[in-house]
Amino acid sequence: MTAGEMTLMVLAATLLSLALFATIITVLVFLIRTPIRKYKPVDLAILDRLHPWTSAHRNRIMLFFTFLGKHQFLIPANLLLIFYFLFATHQNWFSIRVLTIALSSLVLMFLLKYLFQRKRPLSPLLKSAKGLSFPSGHAIMAVTFYGLLLYILWHSINIAWLKYVMASILVLVIMLIGFSRVYLRVHYASDVLAGFIIGLLWLLISLFVMNRLEAYSKVGQGNGRLNTAAGCDGDHSFNYLPGPGRNVVPLTSFIFRLNVRSVT
Repeated sequence: MTAGEMTLMVLAATLLSLALFATIITVLVFLIRTPIRKYKPVDLAILDRLHPWTSAHRNRIMLFFTFLGKHQFLIPANLLLIFYFLFATHQNWFSIRVLTIALSSLVLMFLLKYLFQRKRPLSPLLKSAKGLSFPSGHAIMAVTFYGLLLYILWHSINIAWLKYVMASILVLVIMLIGFSRVYLRVHYASDVLAGFIIGLLWLLISLFVMNRLEAYSKVGQGNGRLNTAAGCDGDHSFNYLPGPGRNVVPLTSFIFRLNVRSVT
């Protein structure tokens, strides 16, 4: 399979997955827009509870963690990962995962913010943030970026205890990024919670589709074996041996089946 064919395949599968996922979320938006407003007093109560806990020292800590979820940090971090996997380790499918998940998560975030049209808290702790409030973009991007990094490290590290240490650190970073947005009063708690859930769902769907596409591309190259990559193009791949006589379906029907399975 040529690079152009692989690019078109990834693009088609990602767009179809994003369209299906966004359609489902859109339906949910119109179903829960009114009920979710009932929880605004709870959001306001959480902000009020956090206010006495604020201090200059904690402000600096929260600003650091909120920076870890900003585009000023995530864009260079994503580019660094892409170039590392592309040129240093030659694990092309890792670079494809990073690029695809980063861009699609950004599109999904802006789409959902446009659909919900929820304004931010009126009294930010330090300075106001631009844009709309629901769902939290920091929460979505933190889950998809650091969650993907966790996935990569989990399937690349052979030392069991180190796996759990790195996973714990990354999960803690994700949680603190989300908490920092509420602490700084630029998001409601429900914004962050929704961002975590949406980000996790999209990350799982994206990884499922990317793994299946990698397997499909290897069949197209005549390997005779489907390698559903879980973190490494080599020794750390999940291997799936197809039954004898199984035929490869056309790309369009294959992509459709991927996305139907990913949302059921």
